[in-house]
Order: sequence, then C-alpha cells, then structure tokens
Amino acid sequence: MTQKEKFVKFQKFFALKTAAIVFAATAAAISAIGQTPRPTPQVIMPADQRPYSVARGNNLYCAGYIQQSPMSTGNRIIGSDQEAETYNFDQNDFMYINMGATKGVNVGDTFAVVRPRGKTSTPWTKKHDLGFFVQEIGALEVVSVKRDISVARIKTSCDAVLIGDLVQLIDKRTSPLIEKRPPLDLFKDSSGKAYGQILMGRDGAEMLSRDFIAYVDLGRDDQVQIGDRLTIFRPLGEGNLTQIPQQESVSARDPGFESDMYRGGVFSNQSGRKGGDRAQGRTVTSERAKYGRPLLRKVLGEAVVLNVKERTATVVITRTAQEIHPGDFVELQ
Repeated sequence: MTQKEKFVKFQKFFALKTAAIVFAATAAAISAIGQTPRPTPQVIMPADQRPYSVARGNNLYCAGYIQQSPMSTGNRIIGSDQEAETYNFDQNDFMYINMGATKGVNVGDTFAVVRPRGKTSTPWTKKHDLGFFVQEIGALEVVSVKRDISVARIKTSCDAVLIGDLVQLIDKRTSPLIEKRPPLDLFKDSSGKAYGQILMGRDGAEMLSRDFIAYVDLGRDDQVQIGDRLTIFRPLGEGNLTQIPQQESVSARDPGFESDMYRGGVFSNQSGRKGGDRAQGRTVTSERAKYGRPLLRKVLGEAVVLNVKERTATVVITRTAQEIHPGDFVELQ
C-alpha cells in the first residue's frame, strides 16, 4: 500500500470516528431534553403535635399559695437518719413522719411537704385578711411503714426540707396548655372584668419576667378559675422604679439662648406653652398637662392562673413586654 493510500484510509477512519462521537453527543442531548429532572431529595419532619404546659416541674407543684382557711398541722416530719449531721435535707434523704399503719399509710404513698410562713402583709392591695403564705417544699415517697411512724424518701425537693415541715396529701394538679396567641397588644383596652394587683413574687423576687411565679389578690371570691388569663398592666405615670424629675429641664424664659449682640429673644425652645388664648397664663408643664386626663395604662404582659384560693391566686407569667414587679395591676381577660 502506497503512502497516498495510507493517508486516504486514515482520513476516512478519522471522519467516521468524529461522526460517531457527534452522533453519541447529539443522542445524549436529545435524551436529556426529553427526561423529567429528578427532584432534589427532601427531608420532611412530622409536625410536633404534643401539647405543652404553661407550668411544669417546680412551677406546678412548688409554686406556693396564700390561703385564708386554717390548715391541719397534725401530720409532719419528725426526724431523719442524717439529723446528727445536718439540719437541711435534700432529694433522696430519708425522713421519719408521724404517720403509720394506724393512719392507713402504705409503702409507695406520696405526700406533699409544705411550710406555712406567716400572715401575708403587703401595701399592694386594698383587701384585708388575705391569709397566710404557704411554701411548697417537695414530695415524700413512703418506703417503710411502722405502726405509728413511717420512713419516707424525699422524692423531689424545691427547697431544703426541714424537720417540722408539714405533710399533706398531694392534690392532683393539671397545668393549662400553651395556646397559640395573637401578638401582645400593648394598647389593649380594659376588659371591664375583675382586676387586682400583684402582691409578691416567689422567693421575694422583685423583677419578674417570663416563667416567674407571682401571687395576686384575685381568688374564688372574684370568680377566678384555674386557666384564666390575666393582662398585666401599669397606669401611666405610676409604679416606675425610676422617676424623672417633675420640674421641666428649663423654665419658660431662661437667658443664654440669645447672642450678646443681636438679642434674638429669651424664649427657650425646650419649655412648654403659655396658658390662655393669648399666651398670658402660666406655663403648662408636663405635670399640669396630665390633670384631668382619662386613665391611660401600659400593658406589661400576660399571666395564667395555676392555683386559686379564697381571696388570692398563684399565677405564672407567660409573656412580657418589659419588667414586671409587685404592685403592678392584673385584670381578667
């Protein structure tokens, strides 16, 4: 085969090879155009449908309350197997109670530990004789029963348990559930329903926020029920921790604003207007301007009722717009 014939044969082979490559690419493109794009994999998480409580744990069984009716003081803690080493007892410590088989106690029974603290005295209410404050400490579970006494393990404790604390049957409590709420209306009008004031916060807290426990002077006498929602508010100009001075920053005619040469005037641009239709009266200060106005209020947050007694209720704060403190007002929604 001559050199020329070899070259012609190579040209034919190269042309056929190129045509095959082009054909394959064209076929792949046509096929891709006709295919439906494969969707990107997505992970779909199931919606969490579990209901959430507004109060759990310590906020449900250790919130405390203020009650008016007398309470039984017969059943109490009388000792501990560790009493020679300490005065304060905590979770899993063993305590002796003056309740045994003669009072129908059985292994596995659970009792609440409470501690009456004294008569409630506060300037933040017009009601009289609200009752006495009862601190809820925790719970005991009976592990051994004798004739007149039983041994109980501290199942839960919110504060240190002391010898002498009272023992009571645990009342089953159910917390209200969290509901989907509209945005907090900071300018909400009064509902016209019963209103009162925050008496105090749990553990003496003075700056209250979300999930804090507080006590209000609204109770069963005011038709309050567990689960009721309260609007927390403060009348404008009252109850603020810091007060601006009542005197204005400058008087109506303070010198020093004009130049020495042109004497442009002695009117302060930061003082109030003069009274009268010809500005012949006294300066209208901010304090004077507030006289006679209707009650204006600032909405601070919301709370939900957890426990109701005769003249008071225990609430948990669920929403806040700013700090809340004892003396602020509450109103049934």
